[in-house]
Amino acid sequence: MGKLIHEKLSGEIIGAAIDVLNEMKPGLDEKLYERVLVIELRKCGHCVESQKKFPVELIGNLTPDLTVDEKVIVDPKVVAVFNDAHVAQMVGYLTITALELAILLNFKSARLEWKRVVRQQSPECSPPNLHI
Repeated sequence: MGKLIHEKLSGEIIGAAIDVLNEMKPGLDEKLYERVLVIELRKCGHCVESQKKFPVELIGNLTPDLTVDEKVIVDPKVVAVFNDAHVAQMVGYLTITALELAILLNFKSARLEWKRVVRQQSPECSPPNLHI
C-alpha cells in the first residue's frame, strides 16, 4: 500500500476532531462541531477557512464546510452512517477544487468515525481516478 496523501495533516485533523468530540460529547448540531473544530485546528497552527467559495463556471459556487491549509476539505456530519451521497459530495468537491483529499467526520456517536476520500491524478486528458 502506498503512502497516504497528507498523512500528517489528516492525522492532526482527526486528532483535533476526537478532542472536540470528547469535550462536546456526541449528537449535537454539526455546525457546533464545525465551529469548535475551526478553533481547535487554528490553535494548532493550521489555516482553516470556513465556507470558502469555489466558483463553478456558469452555475455558481461550491462551498465546502472547511478547507484546512489549502490542502484538505473537511466535512463534519452528525449522521447514523456515511452514505453514498456524502461520498459523492466529497468527490464533487475534490473535482471542482482540484484538491486531493477530503475527510468526512461523524460526531453522532461517542467514538468519532471518519472517512478519507482521495482524488488521484490520472494520465493526460483522462477524468480523475477517485479512490475511497
